[in-house]
Amino acid sequence: MISRTAEYALRAVVCLGTQRDQPLTTQTIAARTQVPAGYLSKVLQGLGRAGLVESQRGMGGGFSLARSLDEITILDVINAVDPIKRIERCPLGLVEHGVQLCPLHKRLDDAIALTESLFEGTKIAELLEEPGRRARSTGPICPGHRR
Repeated sequence: MISRTAEYALRAVVCLGTQRDQPLTTQTIAARTQVPAGYLSKVLQGLGRAGLVESQRGMGGGFSLARSLDEITILDVINAVDPIKRIERCPLGLVEHGVQLCPLHKRLDDAIALTESLFEGTKIAELLEEPGRRARSTGPICPGHRR
């Protein structure tokens, strides 16, 4: 449903949300999120352009969230790096469908809309408050997960 880029961006934002008191380097985020550092660097640039993260250069520098955890939604993060694509016209280009989607593609687009709505209504803060979520950690954000 979402791209690898969007998944990596979500991991990075959740990681930054677990440690709000100091910036994290790309290498630290990469280790905790199990995302390749080169790829992560490009993802962080996209998040920065969208105003979700900010970077600080120099000693003690790195990345931190630019907005509060209860202001950032899952959809904000996804849209920053690889927006969800809605079905606006017949993917087959069938003239007989005109401007309306056929029942199949209408149903698929309805499902995409529901997912988009769920993501828009879910704040990153909520993800960090989920029961069973480990408190602040320096290890991987999803224990047991492997690339």
